[in-house]
Parts: sequence; C-alpha cells; structure tokens
Amino acid sequence: MLTLKQIEIVRAVMVSGSIAGAARLLNVSQPGISRAMKHIEGSLGIRLFNREAGRYVPAPEAGAIFSQIQEIHQQVANLQEAVGRLERGKEVELRIGSVPSIAQGMMPRAIAALRRRYADLRMNVEILKIEEAIDYILIGRGECVAMSYRLDHPSIRFEPLASGHLVCVTPTGHPLAQRRSVSAREIVAHPLIGIEPTDPYGRIMAEIFERESLPYDVIIKARFGSTVAALVAQGLGIAVLDVFTAADLPRDRLAVVPIAENTRFETFVASRAGAVLSSFAQRFVEDLGREMTSVAAAQAGDTHNTKA
Repeated sequence: MLTLKQIEIVRAVMVSGSIAGAARLLNVSQPGISRAMKHIEGSLGIRLFNREAGRYVPAPEAGAIFSQIQEIHQQVANLQEAVGRLERGKEVELRIGSVPSIAQGMMPRAIAALRRRYADLRMNVEILKIEEAIDYILIGRGECVAMSYRLDHPSIRFEPLASGHLVCVTPTGHPLAQRRSVSAREIVAHPLIGIEPTDPYGRIMAEIFERESLPYDVIIKARFGSTVAALVAQGLGIAVLDVFTAADLPRDRLAVVPIAENTRFETFVASRAGAVLSSFAQRFVEDLGREMTSVAAAQAGDTHNTKA
C-alpha cells in the first residue's frame, strides 16, 4: 500500500528521470528521496525503475502502477483545484437576510469584509420585515437573518449578534443638535417622527418613553429608519433611532445626540433550529457582529467624550 506522499515521490522520479530532479521538484534533499525509493521498492517487493546511464527509467512490469499513479495525481490535482475554488467561494451563493435597521449600514460593511476573504463568493441579500423573516428561514430561501428583535418560535434558533443603543437624531440647526446629551423628557417636547410603536422595531424606540411614563406621540410614521432620518433631514421633526441606522447618516444635515437614559438593546441572528450554518454564513455572522460591536463602541466613546 502506497501513501499519497510515496505516490508523490514515485511520480517525481518518473517525471524527472533522476533522484536529483525529483528532489528539486519536491524541494527536499536527494538522500531523502533515495532512502524513500529504496523503502518503497522494498515494501512492494518489485523494482519500479531501471537505472540506465544514470537515468531512472520506469520498469516495464510496473507500467500499470505508473498509469494508476498518473490518474491519482490528476485526481489529487482536481481535488486541490476544487478546494481552492471553495476557499475563494467560487460557484457558491450565500443567501442571507436582514431587517432594515441592520441592512442599511452594517450589512454592506460585513459583506465587504467577507468578499475580501472569499473573492469569488456570490451573495443574495434580502431586506425583510421582522414578520417576513420566519418564512424566509423556514422555507429555505436563505440561511440566516440578522434581527433587531427576538421572537418565540419553536423552529427558529436565535443567537446573540451585538448590543446596541438608541440615539436622538435632529436636523443640524435644531436646538438639541449641539447638546451633550438629551433626556427622554426633552425629546418628547418636540415633534416626533418615528416607527409605529406596535411594530417590533418601533417598540424598541417606544420603550424609553414607556419607562419614563411619557407620551410617545409620533406625528409622522414611517416603516424604515432610513425614511425616518430623511424626514428629519427635511426639518419635519426629530427622531429616536438605533445606533446602527444612525452610523452612516449624513452629518452635514443631521446631528446624532446621545440619550441620557439607558437604551441598550440586543440584536440576534435567526436560523432554522437544528440546521448548521455553512462556513460562509458563519464567517459572515462573525464579520457582521464585529462591525456592529465596533460601531456601537465608537458611538459610546463619542458619547463619553461629549459628556467629558
């Protein structure tokens, strides 16, 4: 029985016609190749090569062996090429979903990081409402969904992704824009633009006011945080948004002001219970969590500095 290493040595001698040539091909010492050939021929009980004028010529009786060695070498080469394609993500499509609050700013950063590692990876990204995420996972449209809210479902597994917090977003010329921080009570004194409180994502924003027993009177409601921010930029009011949505807002038109109260919330990755994520999906989740944690920490640092 020949090992793959021994097959590699025999082929190198066959191709090069000499011990020295085989050593160069394999980047090893000549004595090592010579000892290996003696051991191989001794173990097999047959001579694989005849020595003719200093050259190693395949022995006629070993012709069938050399034919098989060539086939094995080609199969190994094909396997290595297949592994290489997989390492680059070639001929693979990663299908993932995200709620809008994470998709707008965080997903592109994580996708860029993933593509730097897997240059040939194809991706299919879908933006989903929270209530759409369940069907997306259960019918197999994608592997996982980045969520800003955790649901109770027996067939869905939720894993922690990153912690976030809320911020107040105002036009740059607004009286609150230059504040070091603003309280929930001060926020409700101004016209509010936001997301319906009955929406799972909107509920995250509404909780800060519920804890303080303050009215959350939204004069303009919108479905997505990006739309809310655009309305604020028009000077129609102020808003409470999550730090991930706020990360890439245009600071020449919008100010992001820290909120005095504790507004921490958790985000999750949802996938089918019992399913194992592909290595590409696992890497994406890691990249996404790292990007989100970095953004939240940077904003928290900015908050600390403004209060100093």
